[in-house]
Amino acid sequence: MEGSAPLTLDSLRARASACMACALGSTRTSVVFGEGSPRASLMMIGEGPGEVEDTTGRPFVGPAGQKLDEVMGSVGLRREDAYITNVVKCRPPGNRVPARGEMEACFPYLEAQIALIQPALIVALGNTPTQWLLPDAPGITQSHGKFYAWRGGILVLPMFHPSYLLRYPSKEKGSPKHLTWLDIQKVKAWLDERAAGAAGA
Repeated sequence: MEGSAPLTLDSLRARASACMACALGSTRTSVVFGEGSPRASLMMIGEGPGEVEDTTGRPFVGPAGQKLDEVMGSVGLRREDAYITNVVKCRPPGNRVPARGEMEACFPYLEAQIALIQPALIVALGNTPTQWLLPDAPGITQSHGKFYAWRGGILVLPMFHPSYLLRYPSKEKGSPKHLTWLDIQKVKAWLDERAAGAAGA
């Protein structure tokens, strides 16, 4: 991400909108760059855009996005309280898992987003972003709800992807939905504690 002018989210978005660094550029309808507060303490990173996202150019606005809104709302968080994006900015055909080369091609954009926003906490939604950011962490069924350090100063907490909750809607104890409810409570408690500490400083 070199250039003479200072990098901003807007200029980064403009670069991404013209990106053809991998094959996904030739099949996309829209680049789904990300949205939310540019000063958010919380960043949420999913896998890649789906069909609705590819059509609208907005992240997490389809059925999985509605589920994410529900999960966040259960603890009083709103989309505006976070910055939401994906590992890859273009939809993989058929909503398949992004290939490693596609994630490598897109990672400079995600790195730059993280550097510009400087979140204190990243929630990795699903196995793909979890394994990408935390290659030494166990799979999502073991890593969800745990805090990991990423590059020193940022914490990462994996959670199940909202689309997984749509496939397993049970609310029974130990179900993905129940575990996600517990995980988002951890996120809210951590954010509240951090905000209280900042207010008292």
